[in-house]
Amino acid sequence: MDKFKQVLNQSKNILILTGAGVSAESDIPTFRGSGGFWRKYRSQSLATPEAFKKSPSLVWEFYHYRRELVLTKKPNKAHLAIAEFEKRCQNENREVTIITQNIDGLHSEAGSKNVIELHGSLFKTRCTVCNDIQINKDSPICSALKNKGAPDVDNINYEEIPIHDLPKCKKLNCGGLLRPHIVWFGENLHTDVLIETEKVLQNCDVCLVVGTSSVVYPAASFALRLAKRGVPVAEFNIEITPNTSNFQ
Repeated sequence: MDKFKQVLNQSKNILILTGAGVSAESDIPTFRGSGGFWRKYRSQSLATPEAFKKSPSLVWEFYHYRRELVLTKKPNKAHLAIAEFEKRCQNENREVTIITQNIDGLHSEAGSKNVIELHGSLFKTRCTVCNDIQINKDSPICSALKNKGAPDVDNINYEEIPIHDLPKCKKLNCGGLLRPHIVWFGENLHTDVLIETEKVLQNCDVCLVVGTSSVVYPAASFALRLAKRGVPVAEFNIEITPNTSNFQ
């Protein structure tokens, strides 16, 4: 720990890579594992372009449920500690960048300013017609989704919401159907995010891996790349992960 503190105090460009473990104490469900179901659907099966094309109504209900749930949650001590560390480093002319795999927005809610959201955000939308991206914390996101998305609704009696009643682009002369600005299974990370991430990886001189098992790519490769380059990597997880022995 003394060696880690020494390295950290001497660093100028600090990368903090975070995952679901950071938000665990905020009671944010991950929808993974054997219990990862919403209604009769495994959550991963709804997080695809194909699912949205087949039933934008169903996918929007799922994400509306998640949005409304996260709006009731608060940043925990992990988010707050990271935000405070970032602020302190800024006052010392040092830079902290948080690269998160989470989509809950709690790092920003805690006060972190320099956050790269690898997989997008529950509180951003993207137009399927003009590709305009906007922050959106409306609750409900549209009137048709009010009180919709409960996970215990009887699937047999499910009624599709007409597309014209789902969230629409507010850009002048557009009105296209909005989708959650989230990287779904089968999609690539957005180019601008990858470029920004690569800059951080090239410049950082220490990396903290916090609350992530580092097994989901491409994020899984980040700390390993840095470790191989000789950049100190410190892992903060409750349990040993597949990559623990590769860090120093």
